[in-house]
Amino acid sequence: MTTDAPSPGIAPGSTWPQRIARWLLGAALLFAGTGHLTFGREEFLAQVPPWLPIEPDLVVLGSGVAEIALGLALLLTRGRWRVWTGWAAALFFLAIFPGNIAQFTEGRDGFGLDTDLARGIRLLFQPVLVIWALWSTGAWRAWREHRAARSAVGGR
Repeated sequence: MTTDAPSPGIAPGSTWPQRIARWLLGAALLFAGTGHLTFGREEFLAQVPPWLPIEPDLVVLGSGVAEIALGLALLLTRGRWRVWTGWAAALFFLAIFPGNIAQFTEGRDGFGLDTDLARGIRLLFQPVLVIWALWSTGAWRAWREHRAARSAVGGR
């Protein structure tokens, strides 16, 4: 018997550790998104790759709105919507990763990331955010259960 086996009637991402992790991630996204729109706009510009064919300030504003929306969704969604929110947050963290890579490779300072070591540690934290979003919402477990159900009936 595995310890992460689903219990009948328990919604994805509803254990207390998952709830706390999801609330912390949601609050962090709300804070960061607010920073994109207010006090931290200049700092966030350091993370916009110069090769992106969109006005950098627009990228900062758009990602701030996305972070606020994801933060609220992490705090408020239930059931299958929570699972979809987890996937959306994970995809968002993947989408912004090229900006973090550009900040590292081009040595641009922002948010106290003023050394290659600090920027490198920031890069290593990105997969943690993806895993955090998927685990805290139950998205990873829902995907595994879906795959297991499909293979049980001979699907792919």
